Amino acid sequence: MTGPLAQVGLTALMARGAGRPEVVVGVVDGLVAVDHPGLAGGRLRLLLDGGRCDRTDADPSCHHGTFVTGLLAAHRTAEPPGICPGCTVLVRPVFGVGRSAGGGTARVAPAAWPEDLAAAVVETVDAGARVLNLSVAPERPSSAGHRELEWALDHAADRGVITVVAAGNQGTIGTSVLTRHPWTVPVVAYDRQGRPMSLSNLGGSIGGHGLGAPGEAVAGLGIGGRPLALTGTSAAVPFVAGTVALLLSEFPSAPPAEVRAAVLRTGTGSVRRRTVVPPLLDARAAYSTLHAAYGAPHRGAVRGVPTPGQPEWESSSDARPGR
Repeated sequence: MTGPLAQVGLTALMARGAGRPEVVVGVVDGLVAVDHPGLAGGRLRLLLDGGRCDRTDADPSCHHGTFVTGLLAAHRTAEPPGICPGCTVLVRPVFGVGRSAGGGTARVAPAAWPEDLAAAVVETVDAGARVLNLSVAPERPSSAGHRELEWALDHAADRGVITVVAAGNQGTIGTSVLTRHPWTVPVVAYDRQGRPMSLSNLGGSIGGHGLGAPGEAVAGLGIGGRPLALTGTSAAVPFVAGTVALLLSEFPSAPPAEVRAAVLRTGTGSVRRRTVVPPLLDARAAYSTLHAAYGAPHRGAVRGVPTPGQPEWESSSDARPGR
């Protein structure tokens, strides 16, 4: 059985590099323990006062935010290693903090109100994010709030920001304001055998322009010195967002739309799908698509990565999904 990184072809892509600092990833999630040893030396920026927690915090939003941020930004000697620690990561907590009557910050129960989520998306995009990791969902239905969120997603699309969102863990057939938007990339959780998990939401837009990624007992940074394992679509999103960030780093001249298309074509040969179940992410195929269009991004060979003229991924030790 392969690990989650090898399952989606990320091992060899990560071997090429850790990402570029000019590729900015926005993480809209919970509080983050910025003092965690696994995040030491990382390019983290907090966009909200009071958005940090410490390694002894029991707040659920601290666990979730640190876990998601760690999958992207943990240094490469951490366990597990971060996917793109060389990228700049903008941390914008959207649940776990609130405003007290006195104007300071106070902890509240984790929630992502549509209006707050919309504001966080706009703020992160305006701060320079090129990729958005949304491992959250609106807390309640709200037509007014959803209109604001739709506008925020339009704003991200207009800026060429690739927005990766969680499909949700209700195990239903249906869509949400996040997964319906034509520019977002909804992510379904896949198990270790490469099958969609029954807890994941499915639907026309999710299958049509989404992807699957590892979501079963994914290991990540924990609080209090203990590792954490999470299951669900929240854990799956960073695998896709991190892949996009690495591809933007490897092919800086590629337009965002082409990078997005390269990721979505993996496993299908076309972005036009008529299914409620999206295919599993294949970072190697996405790299090959962009390599064919833009050539080798770096001079010299990297162990496990083909040299110019060598068939793509021929030298990789990654096990292909399903093998």
